[in-house]
Formats: sequence, structure tokens, C-alpha cells
Amino acid sequence: MSILENIRSPRDVKALPTADLDGLASEIREFLIHAVSRTGGHLGPNLGVVELAIALHRVFESPKDRILWDTGHQSYVHKILTGRQDFSKLRGKGGLSGYPSRAESEHDIVENSHASTALCWADGLAKAQHVQGSRDHVVAVIGDGALTGGMAWEALNNIASARRRPLVIVVNDNGRSYGPTVGALADRLCVLRATDGYERFLAEARDLIQSAPVVGGPLYESLHGAKKGLKDAVAPQGLFEDLGLKYLGPVDGHDIRSVEAALRRAKRFHGPVVVHCLTEKGRGHTPALEHEKDRFHAIGVMDPYTCAPLEPAAGPSWTEVFGAEMLSLGAERPDLVAVTAAMLHPVGLGEFAARFPDRVWDVGIAEQHAVTSAAALATAGLHPVVALYATFLNRAFDQLLMDVALHRCGVTFVLDRAGVTGADGPSHNGMWDLSLLQVVPGLRIAAPRDATQLRVQLREAVEVTDAPTVLRFPKETVGKDLPASGRAGQMDLLRRGSVPDVLVVSVGVMAPVALAAAELLAERGTGVTVVDPRWVKPLDPALVPLAARHRLVAVVEDNCRTAGVGVAVGQALRDAGQDVPLRNFGIPEEFLAHAKRGEVLADVGLTPVEIAGRISVALEGAGERGT
Repeated sequence: MSILENIRSPRDVKALPTADLDGLASEIREFLIHAVSRTGGHLGPNLGVVELAIALHRVFESPKDRILWDTGHQSYVHKILTGRQDFSKLRGKGGLSGYPSRAESEHDIVENSHASTALCWADGLAKAQHVQGSRDHVVAVIGDGALTGGMAWEALNNIASARRRPLVIVVNDNGRSYGPTVGALADRLCVLRATDGYERFLAEARDLIQSAPVVGGPLYESLHGAKKGLKDAVAPQGLFEDLGLKYLGPVDGHDIRSVEAALRRAKRFHGPVVVHCLTEKGRGHTPALEHEKDRFHAIGVMDPYTCAPLEPAAGPSWTEVFGAEMLSLGAERPDLVAVTAAMLHPVGLGEFAARFPDRVWDVGIAEQHAVTSAAALATAGLHPVVALYATFLNRAFDQLLMDVALHRCGVTFVLDRAGVTGADGPSHNGMWDLSLLQVVPGLRIAAPRDATQLRVQLREAVEVTDAPTVLRFPKETVGKDLPASGRAGQMDLLRRGSVPDVLVVSVGVMAPVALAAAELLAERGTGVTVVDPRWVKPLDPALVPLAARHRLVAVVEDNCRTAGVGVAVGQALRDAGQDVPLRNFGIPEEFLAHAKRGEVLADVGLTPVEIAGRISVALEGAGERGT
């Protein structure tokens, strides 16, 4: 009989005999491999935390004790153990989120999937419980990659001063974030992880002491959690203990009994404790372990046995086009360098790094540092390209504003996953950049509509040396090129209307949607001109006189309507004294539920049929006002 099918809550996990735990772990891994292969998702990270998640729910009383998952993509096992085993629509519309979700379960506390924040949450929750007189525990699970983020150390600085607050920090140390963890912190953890003397000492002690009758097990647990003096003899622990934090470990994160023992000791301490668990990303799945680049960090739909993709890409991705053009530019320009934040391969810089290893820096999960460091690189005479996911640039807005823009540094920001990303949910949609960046003086924003424009506009961006530039594109595969039929100033005319009824301003990848809407309107006898500004900040001065010749202007963008390109177009028209009616089509000011990109766009009205219908209604209103 299956063990897993009888697990409906953490109480069932606690009730399991110790002899069944390894069997449960094996069943969970088998479940994950098959379920996630059907839907896509974060497989490797979850295979690595199976035993850790089981131990956490056996030792602590969720949700009374708050268990927090930093980043959150490794919470699938936690979901399974808290009664959520229907993975049939994982990350799909109406299905489970790929991250913790308060709407799904009382066991999910934090659903923001940006890294390095869990310790800040833990600090605040522990403080609140202290004020309220509660002695319940707060447990934060943070990967070693997330410890490269500055917020984590700001939180540790405060947590270490809280001597009597029951807070347990579990360092899930697998030597990786997306790829291998980088930097001095990673090197220090590697010392703790791999010190020969410590590992040899533990191995010999385990064999000798556990063989002793009756007292062997308890004695080994005591030795494994020995005081600082004993551990310092074989491995340096100062990384955490010098901050004043009690340190337990390293512990084999795949030995449930050892992890439980360490967590129970930490729970008894009633103060801040670090439990250092060594885990293996992709554990138990040979293809994942052999995939050295990312250990199946995130997979698409694939065959669970052969790992062959079942939904092959229809063409190259935007990321691949960018990566290839960066490689060409790097060969042409020795001053061109690249910076990223723990996303070397996901943002397309892998080949650039292989070709020019001394001209690329992965700074870890540290976007603020990446941006200010890039300002210094530019000041020193280089041209840095900072490649990030669009949503992650939000974390470094102040640095972009005050360190890059204020100093007029020639830094190019390439924002991957801009607009609606879909399956990864609200925190990963890149729907705020066009709004936030509108207020940055001197900054220029390019929104390419196709692969050719991406190449051309990247080259235009890196030619700018006295101000920051931004290039944004989505997650999807690149469609066919959409050549211009003419120019208006520096803008591309994609379609010229027979009569000047409607001017549609299409932003970047919304061009196919705008053109399809224009065709629907043309079938109704409406003249529609579609223009691609290419650079949406600053707007081309030719846009205002072009707009003034039309009865209505419509702006179509995959960004929040609030303060986006549509608002900028409206401001430009008003500043020029033009009262032509304007309609904005974009993303509403709300957090969007996870679903496929097309489904999300349909839900928010960014489809040709919806846009054409609303423009028709607006035209009727404009005609009535003109009579």
C-alpha cells in the first residue's frame, strides 16, 4: 500500500513510524518526477528538499509554527505534505501555484517568490510573537544561493541580537541557486560542507558510536551537535557563530533522522539557531544530476523517462536571439562587458561567458550590487550590459536612479521576461518596468517587436554612452519578423490606414495583437494606422502631429496601464495642446493569477477582438462629441 496516499496533513507525517520515512521520501520523489514532467515546473530544487520537508513537518507544528520558504519554488514537497497532491494543473489556470500561496493553504505564510526575503519575514514574525507573548517557533528555510542577497544579511544582523526569540534558520545548502552559487560566501560554505577532517571525523564517529548497544544512537546525536570548541577542531564555524548565532551542522539533509535530531535541538534552544543542511539538487533523478547546468532547476513538459521535451519550441526564444547578438557584439567591442544576478544561463549570457570569461560577472542574487557595480564599470570606460528578469529590476530601482542615471552612466539594462510571463504567477510578471522607469531622467527604453528589431535596438542601446538604456522582451519564442512599410520620424509604420480614423501605438511584442485588431476594424470600414515607436521613452516628437491627424489614439502595451506608455502618450498630447481622445490597453493595476501567457492576456482584455470592440465603441463616442 502507498504511504503517500495516506498523507493528508502534517499530523499524518508525524504519526508515521520511523521505518516508513524513507519509503515516503521515495514515493514523493517518484510523484514529483512524473507530476512535474507533465506540467513543467521546478523539479530539481524540490527533489533536493524531500527529507528536509518531511523532517520540518515532523518536528514543528505548522501552521502554529510558521514555516517560511525563501524564494518558494522548492515548496512542492511542503504542498504535498499539507494536503495538496493534485498536481494535474500545477502552474496552470485554476491549479496549484508553483510557489506558496495563502489562497491555497493556511500552511503557506509568504508567497512572494523573490529571493533573500524570508529572513526578514522571520525576524518580523518572531518580533510580533514576542510582543504577543507567544512561544511558537518561526522557521525560515533559505538556500545558500539566497544568502548572497544583501537583505538576508541585513536580517541576520537583527536576528542575531534577539537572544530569546525562538527562530530557526535552516540553510538548505546544495551549492547552487540556478547554477553553482558564486562568491566568497559560497567558498566559506564550501569549507563547512567539504572539510575533509570534519567529514572523516563524522564518518568514523558514526560507525563507531552507533554500533554501541543501547546508548549508540543518543550518544551520536549528542556528538553530532557538539559545542563550538569540538567543531572548531575540524571545521571553521565562525561564519554564523561570530554573529552570535548558535550553529548546528553541517547535517546530511537526506538523512531524515539526522535532520530531525538537529531540528529538535534547535527547537529546544528557544533562540535564533542556524541548522546547516547539506542537500543535493536533483536528488534521486539521474538525468537531473547529469544536467550540470541547472540540475533541472525548471523544466518544461517532458517525458519522465527519456526527459525529451513534449512541447518543442516553435522557434528560437527572445533570450537566445539576445545571447547570439551579445556574442557578436562582444567580438566587435572589447569594451562590452556583462553583469547578471545568479541568472547567467537563463538570461542568455552562457555563450558570452564561455567566449569572454573575463568580461562577465555573476554577482549572485544581488541586483542592487549588480546595478551600482555596473555604474562604476561605465565610469571606468567600459559599457556594461546588465541582464536581469524584468521583475527583478524592481529590486534595484534606487541604484538605477541614483547611481546610474544621476551620474549619466552608459549602462544598458536588458530585461528578459518582460510583460506577462504567466505560469510563474504574480511575482514574476514583468509588468511594472515601463511604469517605474518613466520617472528616471535621461533613461531611454527600447521595446523590440521582433528578432530583427531586438538585434538592431541592442546595438543602438550600447552606442549610448551618456545615459542608461533599457531593452525589454518577453519569455516566449520569437514570432516572424514584422517589417515596416514606412517611417514617421524615427518610428516604424506597420500599417497605413485608408482614412485617418484611428492611430494605434503598438508597444514591442504587442504588434501582432495590434495589427490583428486593426484588420478587424478595417473589416468594419474603419481606417487604422499602426505605428511602432521602437523607443518608447522618450517618445518620438513625430508622434504628436501624427496623432493629431486622427480621430482617436489607442496605445497597446503589455505593462501596467498605470503610469505606462499610454499615460506618457497622453501627457505628450496634452503638453502639445492636442485633445484627441486616447484609449489605453494594458494590464490592470492588480496581481495576476498564474496561467498561460495567452490566457492571462485574454483575461485582461489584451486580445484583438476585445481591443477592436472597445475602439469601435470609443470611436462612436468620439463621433457624437464632434457633432
